[in-house]
Amino acid sequence: MNLSTRFTETARECADKHAYVFMDQGTTYQELDAQISRFAAGLQHLGLQKGDHIALLLGNSPHYIVALYGAFRAGITVIPINPIYTADEISYILNDGDVRVVVALDRVVPVIEKLENSTHTETYIICETTPDTSWATSPVAEKFIPFMSFMQQTHPLEDIETVGDDTAIILYTSGTTGKPKGVMLTHDNLYANASDVGKYLDIRHDDRVVTTLPMFHVFCLTVALNAPLIQGGTLLIVPQFSPAEVTRIIKKYNATMFAGVPTMFNFLYQFPGATKEDMQSVRLWISGGSSLPVALLHDFEAKYDVKIREGYGLSEASPVTCFNPIDRPNKAGSIGLSIVNVENRVVDPDGHDVPVGQVGELVVKGPNVMKGYYKMPDATAAALKDGWLHTGDLARRDEEGYFYIVDRKKEVIIVGGYNVYPREVEEVLYEHLAIAEAAAVGMPDPEQGEIVMAYVVKTEDALTEEEVIAYCREHLAKYKVPRRVAFLEELPKNATGKILRRELQKLS
Repeated sequence: MNLSTRFTETARECADKHAYVFMDQGTTYQELDAQISRFAAGLQHLGLQKGDHIALLLGNSPHYIVALYGAFRAGITVIPINPIYTADEISYILNDGDVRVVVALDRVVPVIEKLENSTHTETYIICETTPDTSWATSPVAEKFIPFMSFMQQTHPLEDIETVGDDTAIILYTSGTTGKPKGVMLTHDNLYANASDVGKYLDIRHDDRVVTTLPMFHVFCLTVALNAPLIQGGTLLIVPQFSPAEVTRIIKKYNATMFAGVPTMFNFLYQFPGATKEDMQSVRLWISGGSSLPVALLHDFEAKYDVKIREGYGLSEASPVTCFNPIDRPNKAGSIGLSIVNVENRVVDPDGHDVPVGQVGELVVKGPNVMKGYYKMPDATAAALKDGWLHTGDLARRDEEGYFYIVDRKKEVIIVGGYNVYPREVEEVLYEHLAIAEAAAVGMPDPEQGEIVMAYVVKTEDALTEEEVIAYCREHLAKYKVPRRVAFLEELPKNATGKILRRELQKLS
């Protein structure tokens, strides 16, 4: 079984039921299934074959669902990309990912124009979201096909047989080397995690799910998109998170499920326009992406008289491995128990289980674990050992089997639920002619969880904090840009010359 096949079955079972509501307009499962097949046939008509790659530069919208499942139906691998990435970031992924076709928002066209001489992309399917059609006169317009025109074409759909180990999606996640790694998830991986999460959290056919997490993020992909759709639920698509719009959607449609990162819970908690009564239809509140502060957990639950279930995952595991169960009391600060069919352990450097309560590395095994990193056999071998995925996260386990994340072994900075790797920021800083040395660390922030703090040794006295930040904005996505920059005479180092980020964090 895979997601596309299961969706077709669900469409037969729930033909006239809304698969999603977008901008207060509903689309049925039958209608969506037909759109998915039309998109798949269109890709085949463009000459794409099973195993080819397309990229999605899209936000939360029906376009995303149609393109995602359409590609799956045609046996084509999908590479989701954050549409706010810079041209440099997008160019690397398109080239490394061997992308032939891109489905993109019209507002991304100026970035696409910058890519023209640096990628081998053949076609761009442009999704029109504004009345402005100036993109149609772009210098590269000969490569553009409007999404609406693409969907109005009728072509026969060739039946493509996919096997469970075929790569369904490649998620690019930044690595400590500074180069993003493409996590290859198979059809089996995606279906297993969506199905197992649905069983563990008791996601039902009558659930109405607030889908406001970014669809290009694996957390949303599994928990707030795939899992509800294979159960026959309804997605309440929110294009961009705002506490006011989420509250309105919950009230208007009696939403039953909300999944978000801690930043979203914080904004909802502080939002003065929401009451306890407004939130009572939601039976399942899910937090992930980064650790939920215990104080926020208690405050949110007290204000709205609800229970939040916190979990854990990573791209390499499709992503969910743990969740606090819904049939017993929550353990604040815990990521919960292993979900159905997934095994988590805490091990020492030799791979042996550590005693209860002691800290070790969290390792994972299950049908959700990736097949490897795209074109990176050495990185794959380092992450997958004897069938276990080494997460790089430090954790402990209590006597009841609940897991707790203690620290991030990989020194990742988590900004509003998004991973930012220090080396990625540092690579950009080192390109500045007036910077001799640089290091990036996470700094606590009440709204985002963390922000990026840069420590810099400059070669020109005139260099200012504002200039460094402006430079980074040209080369990094907004959430990766340092919010603060401090100048030092030298950076702390160990005997071998390695910069000690932990010492810098003490200054943050």
